[in-house]
Amino acid sequence: MKKYFPSFLLMFFLTAAVSVAQTADISPQRKQAIDSLALEKVKDLSKYISIIGSKETQFSEANRVMDRAEELFAPAAEMGVSSVNTRDVAYYKVRRYFERLMALNYDRVNISWYDIHYISDLERQPDGRYVGVVTVYQRFEGTSQEAGLNYRDTTKKDITIYVERKSTQVAGRTIEFWDVMLGDIRVTETSA
Repeated sequence: MKKYFPSFLLMFFLTAAVSVAQTADISPQRKQAIDSLALEKVKDLSKYISIIGSKETQFSEANRVMDRAEELFAPAAEMGVSSVNTRDVAYYKVRRYFERLMALNYDRVNISWYDIHYISDLERQPDGRYVGVVTVYQRFEGTSQEAGLNYRDTTKKDITIYVERKSTQVAGRTIEFWDVMLGDIRVTETSA
């Protein structure tokens, strides 16, 4: 019996390690729910950007929406800004991007997103998080009667999606869940 004990312990620890690794994996059903949640958050961001950019939105309402929109993002995320007039792409922290959007010098701004879809499946990272990429097309239109400005462009943007396991306390019990956060939004192409 004593000679089998080390083998038994080794087998026990290997089984425990495999079961721990399996609980960190995402089942196909859970993955589908996470994908839906990620796309829903991207659509929410699209609505928030339209509200923030609209010149008809009151300042206090725009600030409230900026706060809500920031909650969608992972810390230190950046958003890319481009123009058909230059090849440069500028990146801003999320809050700064929203502030710049709200301050655009147009009488009327219309921003819409379309063709929102995954371009890469969620992939597990060494740190246990999952990362994927969602692509969107953004149509921007800004007009100013007084200054005679009329600008339009369509920008293809890639949004990094982070999925990580988190836990919270509810009535003294620890509840684990998968959380979806948006990461950097990279400009991949801009056209008129």
